[in-house]
Amino acid sequence: MITFTNLTGADEIGANSYLLDLEGSRIVLDAGMHPKKDGNEAKPDYKLIGAADPDCIFITHSHLDHIGTLPVFQDEYPRAEVIMTEGTVKVGDAMLHNSVNVMTGKRISEGIVEYPFYTHGELERLTRAWVGRPYNEPFRTGYNGNVLATLYDAGHILGSCGVLLESVTGTTVFYTGDVQFDNQTLIGGADFPQDGVDILIMECTHGCTERAADYTREKELLRFAGAIREVLEDGGAVLIPVFALGKSQELLCELGRFKEQGLIPDVPIYFGGLSSKITLIYDKLTDSTPRLNPGYKLKDNVETHGLPKQGKAPLVVSPGNIYLVSSGMMSEHTVSYNMAAQVLPHPKDAILFVGYSDPDSPAGRIKATNHGDIVKPNGKGQGYPLLCRIECFDFSGHATRSALIDYACRLAPKTVVLVHGDPQATASMQAELSTKLPGSNIIIPTPGKTLRLD
Repeated sequence: MITFTNLTGADEIGANSYLLDLEGSRIVLDAGMHPKKDGNEAKPDYKLIGAADPDCIFITHSHLDHIGTLPVFQDEYPRAEVIMTEGTVKVGDAMLHNSVNVMTGKRISEGIVEYPFYTHGELERLTRAWVGRPYNEPFRTGYNGNVLATLYDAGHILGSCGVLLESVTGTTVFYTGDVQFDNQTLIGGADFPQDGVDILIMECTHGCTERAADYTREKELLRFAGAIREVLEDGGAVLIPVFALGKSQELLCELGRFKEQGLIPDVPIYFGGLSSKITLIYDKLTDSTPRLNPGYKLKDNVETHGLPKQGKAPLVVSPGNIYLVSSGMMSEHTVSYNMAAQVLPHPKDAILFVGYSDPDSPAGRIKATNHGDIVKPNGKGQGYPLLCRIECFDFSGHATRSALIDYACRLAPKTVVLVHGDPQATASMQAELSTKLPGSNIIIPTPGKTLRLD
């Protein structure tokens, strides 16, 4: 028997975590923390797992919506084997230590008594149990080793993987995690199984949106470089909010290339904080993880200026500079959020968005505000006139809707389980796949409910 339980708590992109019972082996897929919730509401509903330890947990990559509550899971289920790629071991450790700092700050500033979920010392102990596995090398796991598992490069960020599981009876389950099939700048596109999958568990981040038919990454990069050049030549400053993991490294590499090719002026790039720590890990693993440009080290090839240390005076935005800073959604108390107040009222400055922004985030509110109107980035309190240039670019680390549909159709599995998408995205994907795969069962798993898949 094969069953699937959605532990995320809601049909959305949030605290991603799923329980798979694969013919007697109990396997958890990911252990995320919800990016828009705080305290215990940010955790998956681990109570649905029950009292007995699962046999193992797979972490597909190190973004916090997939790894953020792994220490909580480990504390509750210490006998479960913890499996991820070798790259995720390194990056995940840095991400979770930073998460401790963020949670501790929220406990002090917002009185969230559940924080931090774990301490630095507890992390150091728990990470010793993590098992780093290479790509494309099958290994045994599950109850009495009854499951054959293989990790495949997902092309999303450094260390990201999809997980192929084969039961003792030969049934195969493939979980994509977050996937990008196209090449990015540093990370190549996914290298996934192309056949032989009975059950596909697939992300749907872009399930109800599609790129323009004439989109190419190179064209978008040239448009991005052109916008930067125009602002700088007009005497303005450029603020680029980015996620510290993945987007920071990809675009830092591109900014260096833009300078070398004369596409933008040779101006200072301000870059630091967690982004710098993750960049050092990218550089350290440049020859040992899949890379489009093996041996290339960002620190050696792109000159940057650091950010003030925490507790010091905030960085003042000055004309003629590029600020490539986190967070990508401009969450409160982050560098990009604090800089927005300086940039928004200045017509010569620009905020260039390079990825998805939740509509309820400060970045989402800025994007939705008309030029000249007052915007309140945190939805309350002080507002600012939106006079700066706002422009959006698509450098997503997630696969497009059409690429996801094409992949599912290529596999033609008996069952497709749609996860990691808002209700509109999963519903749109279900409708399309039900038409294109009439012989398959297309499922949107209800949070908290256990479904039989076989």
